[in-house]
Amino acid sequence: MRRNIRHGLVIAMLLLVGCGINPVTGKRELQFISTPGEIKIGQQNYAPSRQVQGGDYVVDTELTLYVQKVGSRLAKVSDRDLPYEFRVINSSVPNAWALPGGKIAINRGLLLELNSEAELAAVLGHEIVHAAARHGAKSQERGMIMQGGLLTTQIATQGKQNAALIAGGSMLGAKLLTTRYGRSAELESDLYGMEYMARAGYDPKAAIDLQKTFVRLSAGKQSNWLAGLFASHPPSQKRVDANIVTAEALAAKYNGKLEMGRDSYQRAIAQIKRDKPAYDAQDKALAAAQKKDFKTAGSVIDKAIRLQPREAKFYGLKGDLALHRKSYKQAVTYYEQAIQRYPEYFAFYLHNGMAKKALGDTSGAKKAFAASNALLPTPTAHKELGELSLAGGDRAAALQHFQVAAQSKSAAGQSAAVAMTRLELPGNPGKYIKASPQVNKNGRVVLVVRNMSSLPVRNVKVVAAQTDANGKQLSRAQNFTVRTTIPAKKYAVVKTPWAAPNTAQAKVQGASLAQ
Repeated sequence: MRRNIRHGLVIAMLLLVGCGINPVTGKRELQFISTPGEIKIGQQNYAPSRQVQGGDYVVDTELTLYVQKVGSRLAKVSDRDLPYEFRVINSSVPNAWALPGGKIAINRGLLLELNSEAELAAVLGHEIVHAAARHGAKSQERGMIMQGGLLTTQIATQGKQNAALIAGGSMLGAKLLTTRYGRSAELESDLYGMEYMARAGYDPKAAIDLQKTFVRLSAGKQSNWLAGLFASHPPSQKRVDANIVTAEALAAKYNGKLEMGRDSYQRAIAQIKRDKPAYDAQDKALAAAQKKDFKTAGSVIDKAIRLQPREAKFYGLKGDLALHRKSYKQAVTYYEQAIQRYPEYFAFYLHNGMAKKALGDTSGAKKAFAASNALLPTPTAHKELGELSLAGGDRAAALQHFQVAAQSKSAAGQSAAVAMTRLELPGNPGKYIKASPQVNKNGRVVLVVRNMSSLPVRNVKVVAAQTDANGKQLSRAQNFTVRTTIPAKKYAVVKTPWAAPNTAQAKVQGASLAQ
């Protein structure tokens, strides 16, 4: 009841203070997240989100500068002044996304599907509107209304070490990237994005061609497309028809020359077009490795390296294959080559740490895992650092790493949770084992001892005293011991000499692991 009241008060407070004008549409709407708040969300999640998606594309830095130039040209004519940023992600999956605060990315794979600078402007303009019109922020605000306790949770976790990871830093970014925008948000982004195109001097008819391409590819059910842009930006014939109407209106409004920029665009993407066979080989090697055809994967990735020896991820995959073969020295060599070419991708350090750990290079492994976490905190790196710290006798550091990793439901997180339990339970059994008094069908007070940990326990020691209905202690405390093993997530019942209507107070004071 108290929790519901608290949540109701939070929602009421938000409704009272959360009205504002949408900077793009001019409509009044509920707004709980301020502009500085949006900008902070984008800044905190931009780098981790790019890491998760594959890291930045760095082989041709001029391509990123070109995308930034086009994006900046659109941002200057947008309806909202935000610190816009534009990056190219090194992924073959055709995709583009925007975070609150104007942080925008487009994948290498999508750039290959576009035909002109105006089509690129259509994509970037669409994403700019998602940020400027607060579509990502509004998605979060809807969650705040549905879960009134969110503010309380965020306040409670502020200041804690690794709070960004635990309370939504990386997780929030992942959620924002996979948010499926509603039909109205997509139509809104198409409409105002095309307006921005025309203001910036681009022909908005390119947005029609772009949507026609997306509809065609979607109908073909090409899996790489369904896993990318279409997951969050579903195309439809309705969007094509709406774009036709918008383009006609804009043509009448803007009588000046509007650019398509086909030649300039083809010059800009010349490098990734030349390198497409190399990236196709990488994708084929990854698919072969997933099917455990490591021989094919090895030969195909070698072809990719011959075609484009400057791409770091090719060497990273060579390292992964060597790591799988337990050729740890070779793996380290390949990972170091990958890091030399692109020192800002977490996976190279993470896997290099695993190879160095296997070689017994504890110091090198620790440095590699720490470098990986600096780029993208992961349960795996924290678990590995916890194990290395524990092996070195630093129980406090080990516990700290295990606690962070255990927040994840992944295999690494579950493994860390077990390790954390082993470390903590003997000295702090009350955290994992609870004893609660109940009255059985015979009217006798019993103690239900619940093992909430992921490991079996035994010799659980409970101290309990009889109390009245008001909690007043009626007897001296007595010791009770559960000598049998209590399996993980199970309970045991201990009899007491006391009868109802009185009850008891109980506290777990000791326990040992059964294995």
